[in-house]
Amino acid sequence: MAKTATPGVAMVVSEQGKTEYKNYGYADVNNKKRVTEESLFELGSTTKAFTALAVILLENEGYLSLSDCITDYIPSFEPTIKGKKVNITIHQLLAHTSGIPPWSIRLIPEGTTDDLLEKTIHNVSGIALDTYPGTAYNYATVNYDILALIIEKVTGKRYQDYMTENILVPLGMKDSYFSTGQEKESDKLTKGYRVFFGKSLEYDAPRYYGNIAAGYLVTNSKDLERWINAQMGIGDIPDHLLKAIQQSHQVDIKTAGYEGESRYYSFGWSIHTKNRVVSHNGSNPNYSSQVLIDLEKQQAIFVLANLNSTAPSLIANNIYENMNGNHMNKFNYDDVYLFIDLVFSFLVIIAVVILCVQVIKIFRGIKLNIKDEKTRFRKMTGSSITLILSIMLLVLVMILPYLLDNNYLMVWVWMSYSVFIWMGLTSINCILSIIINIKKIGIIKSNL
Repeated sequence: MAKTATPGVAMVVSEQGKTEYKNYGYADVNNKKRVTEESLFELGSTTKAFTALAVILLENEGYLSLSDCITDYIPSFEPTIKGKKVNITIHQLLAHTSGIPPWSIRLIPEGTTDDLLEKTIHNVSGIALDTYPGTAYNYATVNYDILALIIEKVTGKRYQDYMTENILVPLGMKDSYFSTGQEKESDKLTKGYRVFFGKSLEYDAPRYYGNIAAGYLVTNSKDLERWINAQMGIGDIPDHLLKAIQQSHQVDIKTAGYEGESRYYSFGWSIHTKNRVVSHNGSNPNYSSQVLIDLEKQQAIFVLANLNSTAPSLIANNIYENMNGNHMNKFNYDDVYLFIDLVFSFLVIIAVVILCVQVIKIFRGIKLNIKDEKTRFRKMTGSSITLILSIMLLVLVMILPYLLDNNYLMVWVWMSYSVFIWMGLTSINCILSIIINIKKIGIIKSNL
């Protein structure tokens, strides 16, 4: 937690039905409010297993079939590949083999109004696919938002209402709810944070109602005890729900998404077929989570954090290794968001130093000591090259988010503020460098 700047962590560990809660750090740093098993966190993508379970329930009840095409329920949904319209099935959405590109997450509009799920699907309805449906695994969060709209179409209910009535209530998850941004904020909800200059800052992230099915279940360790035990068949679970849960752990290699050796994505779970371990991680801009369940050994860990970091995954994996008598892994600085913050924090410091030097140059005035023609040529060449490089760097900084398959909004929402500060400072430095070198070239030409 210290190394990832994560303020608070809640964990529930279950082994053969025996449960233990572990809580660390703060739900609210400023008010020194500690994390407890009742502290609420956003799950991020570990929400997807709940959505997939609902789809299985609906298939078992005859509302839909996994082989159905999306256009059977959403006629306006017409993606293309190489300019031709293609069909995507429900199974392909569940397994992330639809061909919808990962960058489609940036098409999810910000907001909390009831129409945003429909708007999200409208935004991706004519999208150009990366691959033919069913041919390759490519994780795209929007797949599960499309499933949410299908759930609404076949049930005639709002996604969150169906999920609450048919999954949360039957499992006894009384504190859990799907966050739309419309509900009154619970006093049990932890504050979310983001990393900046190696420290965590309180961060009230934008809301995306359209992404509700893929990342916005709000819950706590107490309720997740019921969820992870239900995955292992422990507890008082209605028969139809237990059957659907067991189905969600099955892998049809022909339709599942291939992630790697003996590992497939199916029904909102990453499933290791050899050791029967199901797992998933989750990230929202200011929360993260990790669940890991060994179905054979009846061991399960669910870790929640109020900052988007790798801390939950590292903790869950180490707890699992420790439970099985194996060595735990030391922390490596391989957290993407932490690494980005560290790199750009360092670059910000360099950019500030360069800015100070450039401002001093401008205020002191530009003076060139040109002794002969050779010196003139050298200074003209140097200034011209610096001018060109400054223009190129300015353009590069301006288009950087798009080179990374993102846009400015995505960088602002998900990345450390240090990225934007560096972009701003570097842009100013480039403009000042352009001004300085244009003046230098002018001085050199005037002395011809």
